[in-house]
Amino acid sequence: LLVAGVLWCARLPWFPLHEVVVTHELREVRRSEVEQSLLGRVRGNFFSVNLEGIRQAVEQLPWVRSAEARRQWPSRIELAIEEHAPVAYWGDATGQLVNSHGEVFTATMTAPPPSPIPMLFGPNELTLDMLGYYQQAAELTKPLGRVPQTLTISPRLAVQLKLDDGMVVELGREQPKAPVRERLLRFVEFYPNVLNAVHQRPTVVDMRYPNGFAL
Repeated sequence: LLVAGVLWCARLPWFPLHEVVVTHELREVRRSEVEQSLLGRVRGNFFSVNLEGIRQAVEQLPWVRSAEARRQWPSRIELAIEEHAPVAYWGDATGQLVNSHGEVFTATMTAPPPSPIPMLFGPNELTLDMLGYYQQAAELTKPLGRVPQTLTISPRLAVQLKLDDGMVVELGREQPKAPVRERLLRFVEFYPNVLNAVHQRPTVVDMRYPNGFAL
């Protein structure tokens, strides 16, 4: 009887909802998009509203990675929204991006990113590994004054970099005795001397040789 009484009271219009509040500022998600996604979802009163339905509706928005809905006494629903943080473009598909967790998502940027972001090409299951390769390459090529623009992993898992000056660096497959990092370090170490010797910029540098490289 007590439980039935509580349920009956919870369904009475004594605890109306007055507002839905997003708990922090959003960068890409628009207020109008959130409002549109919640149409028909905020039904019932403070106790009977379906929080799981609200969460699922908000997570359908392109820039939303995850959402959490919770009640705030006496008449508010609070929404905590985690947006995707784009760190790379993904492949040739228009509108596909990679977030900081290595997840591919589809969305359109409303403004250019604050700093240029690279293009990644490769198998979907390797996005997180590709981010690691890119971050490593970006750090190691800093002494050359160059920035990697494109990173590609082939179906045979060979790694290729394209720098911001158009130069392509073939690094090959990851091997226990010859890691990709070591080949990239070799490129960074010898490239300035080679450039001074040949007096021109190579189009392709092939670092896949065990004891040398080809231009």
